[in-house]
Amino acid sequence: MLNLKNDLIPVLLGADLNCYSVARAFFEEYGVVSHAFGKYAIGATSHSKIVSFYPVANLDNTEICIKALRDFADSHEDKILILMGCTDEYAEFIIDNKSRLEDKYIIPYIDTELKSHLVDKASFYEICEKYEIPYPKTYVASSAEEKDALTEEKLGFAYPIVIKPSSSIEYWKHPFENMKKVYFSNSPEESEEILSKIYASGYDRKVILQDTIPGGDSDMRVLTIYSDRNAEPKMLCLGHVLLEEHTPKGRGNHAAIITEKAPEICEKIKNMLKELKYIGFANFDIKYDRRDGIFKVFEINLRQGRSNHYVTASGINIAKLVIDDRVLNEDMPYIEQDKEFFWHCVPKKIVYAYTEDGEAVERCKKLSKEKKEGRPFFFSYDLKLNPVRTAFVLENMRRQFKKYSMYCEKMR
Repeated sequence: MLNLKNDLIPVLLGADLNCYSVARAFFEEYGVVSHAFGKYAIGATSHSKIVSFYPVANLDNTEICIKALRDFADSHEDKILILMGCTDEYAEFIIDNKSRLEDKYIIPYIDTELKSHLVDKASFYEICEKYEIPYPKTYVASSAEEKDALTEEKLGFAYPIVIKPSSSIEYWKHPFENMKKVYFSNSPEESEEILSKIYASGYDRKVILQDTIPGGDSDMRVLTIYSDRNAEPKMLCLGHVLLEEHTPKGRGNHAAIITEKAPEICEKIKNMLKELKYIGFANFDIKYDRRDGIFKVFEINLRQGRSNHYVTASGINIAKLVIDDRVLNEDMPYIEQDKEFFWHCVPKKIVYAYTEDGEAVERCKKLSKEKKEGRPFFFSYDLKLNPVRTAFVLENMRRQFKKYSMYCEKMR
């Protein structure tokens, strides 16, 4: 008889908050320790009782990663191994090498052909167009362009604008000074300079120039959907983002979320995934445009999001979704989170001080008093009698105050 506590081993690629949150979901549901591989250890998954971490130099090399995973599987032949990626890079690696790993691992991901259409932002927007899913006005550059080609008239929308690589993975492979995740440009001259720097680095994919949707962090939404082995969407959880990180390389990472009922656009996205025969987790960044009252999609991530603990903490354990589907082969009911829950990975004082939406702050305080609140790193089992882990978590929280004072405007 199947005993998941003894037979199941989650194998994760990554080392960050995403990885820890997935490991926490598996431990809370099944009492199993996750085994994670990364290029080097970082605090998020270090000195943990729920993650066994293996640093592997050059893990971004395909052959080295394949060997590490197959060697691990060979030493655990009597176990059920499920493989999940916790960054874009690792999720794409798993998809691209599914045929070389699926004899050893359960791999809840789409195939390479569909991946290629979704990860490139320019291609993804074409798919959105087909399924009538709104997205910001966009201009696509294929190389460095001069300022005369980057005027408001040529772009089709006004400055200031957002500039970002169409392929994030390829972009980060070509580091340069003052590199940012996303750029903001106020003029054709600035746009020319930004494009020049990006393409001078060796990056050779498309770059997205996009209409800036006004509003702050509180206008953002994060959507997580899980689709089963038959490409049927089985779970939907929408989060209203209250606060994001604001460091140059962390901008856009979610720091505080309240779950809420899904608007109409979520149903369109769910139907799109079904039509595309999508399998596994999908994560979307969405923003509410106050100018026209429309929610607009920015991008899709082919994995659970970095803030995935907001789903588990609110009552839908993401590990259970995968195991019920791919190990137990159950015919799962569709579930949609419609209850409010407050999630944050920074201290509450920061959320209350830096969140623009005052009404949302009051809701956070109410939910906190009602104990409808989740914090990914504050897992009592992992902190109990574990002073090194506890010290990391407390220091991580302390450093957030300095980060926000440097990069974010205080609201109250």
